[in-house]
Order: sequence, then C-alpha cells, then structure tokens
Amino acid sequence: MSEQGFWDAPDQAREVIDEANRLKAWIEPLTQLEARVAELRELGELLEVEEDPDLDAELGREVEALEPRVEALELRTMLQGSDDHRGAILTVHPGAGGLESQDWAEMLTRMYTRWAERRGYDVKVLDMQPGEEAGIKSATLEIQGDHAYGYLKAEKGVHRLVRISPFDAQSRRHTSFASVFVYPLVDDDIEIEIDESDLRIDTFRASGAGGQHVNKTDSAIRITHLPTGIVVACQQERSQHKNRATAMKMLRAALYERALEEREKEREALEATKTDIGWGNQIRSYVFQPYTMVNDHRTELKVGDVNRVMDGDIDPFIEAYLKKFGGQSAA
Repeated sequence: MSEQGFWDAPDQAREVIDEANRLKAWIEPLTQLEARVAELRELGELLEVEEDPDLDAELGREVEALEPRVEALELRTMLQGSDDHRGAILTVHPGAGGLESQDWAEMLTRMYTRWAERRGYDVKVLDMQPGEEAGIKSATLEIQGDHAYGYLKAEKGVHRLVRISPFDAQSRRHTSFASVFVYPLVDDDIEIEIDESDLRIDTFRASGAGGQHVNKTDSAIRITHLPTGIVVACQQERSQHKNRATAMKMLRAALYERALEEREKEREALEATKTDIGWGNQIRSYVFQPYTMVNDHRTELKVGDVNRVMDGDIDPFIEAYLKKFGGQSAA
C-alpha cells in the first residue's frame, strides 16, 4: 500500500485494502488467542513444579474465560464462503394463515431487527407493505455488518408459529407460517448486467404511515425482472428516483444470488418454495401455547424461552446450523 502508484487505480486499491482488512480481522484474534494460550500453558507448567491452590484456581478461571473466544473463532472459520463477509438483504413474506400469518411476518421482522441491533449492525428498511388489519404483507431489510450474510443465510426457509390467536374471539390455537429469504448485499464494484428491456417498472402510491405526501404521489417503485420473474419494490423514500435506485440495488442482489446458485448447481426452486409456505416445509417452529418452545428441525436444537428468541436471541440456532452444515445450505 505504501508503494508509489498504489492509488493510481483507486478501485483496485480499495479492493486490496478491503482484502487486507478482512485478513487482519482473522489474523489478529488468532494471534491474540495463541499468545494467551501460551501464557496459560506456562502457568500450568509452573504449577506442575510448585503447587499453589490460589494460582490453580486462577488458571481454571482463565481457561474457562478463554473457551467462548475459542468457540467464537471456530464459528468464524465456518464463514469461508465468497459472500459470507458481505451484508445481507433479508425478506419476510407471510404464508398460509391470512391475518395470523401477516402478524407473524411482522413479529419475525422485529426479531431479525433486534438480532441485528444486538450485534451492532446497521438496519435499513428497504420496503414494508402493511396488512389491511394488522401485520405486514412483506418486508425487506438491508442489514450491514461484518459477516451479516454468512450468519443470516442460516435463516432461509419457512418459520412456523403456534399460539392462541389474539385475533380469535374464541381464543383458539392457530398455526401460521412465514418465509424468510436472504441474499448477499452486492457491492457496487460487482458487475451484474441488467438489460433495461428485461424490466417492467411500475409506480404506485405508497401505503402506510408517512403523511399526505406519501398518499398523494406515485413515488413507490415496483420492478419486475421478466426473464426470472423476480419482483422487488421500494416505497420508503418520498423521491421516486431514490426508490428506484434502492429497488435496483435489491434486484442486483437477488440476481447475484441467483447467478451464484446456478453456477454452483445448487439453485433451489425459489418460486415453488414461495408458493408453498406451509405444512411440511418449516425449518423452525415457535410454540407459544400450550407450552413455550422454539425447535429447529434441521439441528434439533430446542430453546424453551420463546420470548428471548423473539427479542433477537437467535445466535444459538445460527451457531448450531453452522456447526452441523459447515456454513453450507441444508437443503
């Protein structure tokens, strides 16, 4: 980087710096961990020569404190995919269950927002389509942070809710479904060719909160990529130009993910999955009544505190998934 002419090609220079920072993020924690292990090993050798109960207890505490750091580094070694370091675009769609599922989709959106906030990630709402009575028809979030996509790809699939419905006057138990899709956030330096003739661009009036301006202007944008059938929409900005730019970013991310899947011959039937968000397809079940339990059907991990999970504490499920499947798709 200190060589003469390094900044003559700014784009390439930034790529080198980004790669250097990624490597540094791996090397520094490992170096620190190795140094600490060496110190504790020397302490253990000292105790073999001379017994010291207080020092022995201290060694035990230090070793115990080191275990989470080792586990965290081990987990990161599973995030070696070419896009794992990127941010993520996460979408939530309600499935079978009507009003119940729309409310469930909104609950999941909050869960992922809280998870991201717990990690210090930046969360931006790209699109939010409210339901007529409650909940949402769809939500799209942009989550920016270290390895956000690497972690969140474990959440792809159908999520099932079992609870006493707050919308049922007879307080009956209902089962609802919602699907979660995750795409890597594509950087501007990655070229995704999009032919304008392949796009259908529609404008419409934004719905939901936002005041008179939102309701009286056709500022919202919906883009349909005709060859693939991928549809993206954005209505969060008052400017039609800004909404179009954001929608194009969402489309580029979706097309990039699709290209990766095709190249690796692991592409799933995305549209078929979207139309069958129901029984037999869930990756995880969240039970509120008659007992409380969150059960991941891929890893068999069960957590009894459903409220804690809904408040964003989903790391145990992500970690169990990565440890079992090594960061690869379970499908």
